[in-house]
Amino acid sequence: MKKKIAILGSTGSIGKTLLNIISKDKKNFEIVLLTANKNYKTLFKQAKEFKVKNLILTNSNIYKSLKNKNYPFKVNIFNSFDYLNKIFNKKIDYVMSSIVGVQGLEPTYNIIKFTKNIAIANKETIICGWNIINKELKKNKTNFIPVDSEHFSLWYGMQNLNYEHIEKIYLTASGGPFYNTPFHKLKNVTIKNATKHPNWKMGKKISIDSATLINKVYEVIEAKNIFNLPYEKIEILTHPKSYVHSLIKFKNGMIKIVAHDTTMKIPIFNTLNSNNYKIKSEKINLNLLNNLNFQKINSKRFPMIKLLKLLTNNHSLYETIIVSANDTLVELFLEKKIKFIDIQKKLFKIIKTKDFLLYRKKIPKSIEEILKINNYVRLKILKKVYKSSNV
Repeated sequence: MKKKIAILGSTGSIGKTLLNIISKDKKNFEIVLLTANKNYKTLFKQAKEFKVKNLILTNSNIYKSLKNKNYPFKVNIFNSFDYLNKIFNKKIDYVMSSIVGVQGLEPTYNIIKFTKNIAIANKETIICGWNIINKELKKNKTNFIPVDSEHFSLWYGMQNLNYEHIEKIYLTASGGPFYNTPFHKLKNVTIKNATKHPNWKMGKKISIDSATLINKVYEVIEAKNIFNLPYEKIEILTHPKSYVHSLIKFKNGMIKIVAHDTTMKIPIFNTLNSNNYKIKSEKINLNLLNNLNFQKINSKRFPMIKLLKLLTNNHSLYETIIVSANDTLVELFLEKKIKFIDIQKKLFKIIKTKDFLLYRKKIPKSIEEILKINNYVRLKILKKVYKSSNV
């Protein structure tokens, strides 16, 4: 019997990679739903190739212009995730949640009850709403698999283990395009410079987050939430080769190192398939293994790491404020309204304001509350930017 699959955000890099994997094994999979925001041309192309009967296109203007058109293949087009109960009459086998940004939080929450397994690539879902998401996962007995290479490697390495036996876990960071660049020389960084990652092919937003290293702050928060470990048991190591993705140190002195080729294809493939499936991969790279080059993070060079000192081990709305502020500042940098170095400087200035610091003690109670706070922070920053040249 074919596995029934849904992909939220199928036109992005994660969605495309997953479809590429499925294309080589179509006899074992049936895709029942694909979703996108604006990229309808790619969405329709995917639907035609994989004979997908249900699409969600969330951009209202594009949806209205397309809904009454005739298509050369049979397809149902919806404009909202409110129609999931019309698409699914029972649980499907697997969902990939790869919508970028806070916008992915609500769709992820809504689809949990319709699937046996959900792989989550959306960082914001785990950072901002994990207490709500995890409760929904348990309620519906839905199995969760992390997609991000670091968290997948930890999940893979920690299966069937007692977490109480773990002394510490380590996430690795390449250091991005400015690993060897002194902080004071980042004043005139261009968008092209900031998005040119040495190892990974990624979108502009995540590439810039990698350049500032806030992506690792996010990953530490995710690891704390997913594995229910305190921050003091999680550490970041720079590893420019991006070959080792995590290390697990046990109380009995043993260390487990999880490594794989620098490609998201491997974790994505393994979230979908069981261990008896085979993927084509490179031979073990002895040159890399002989030159792993791990270093502790230099907080003077990467000041974003200091954000972790502002966080507590409890879930709070403060994480949403950090995510929203960073998202907005990165957007402003991409629009050439602020400099690269301002992303970090202005972020700390914003989140340390008295009214925002109060949210460190406020636990998220609903998806709506998270989205409301996200919009509030965004609008507050944009209002100041357009009112004056300083945030």
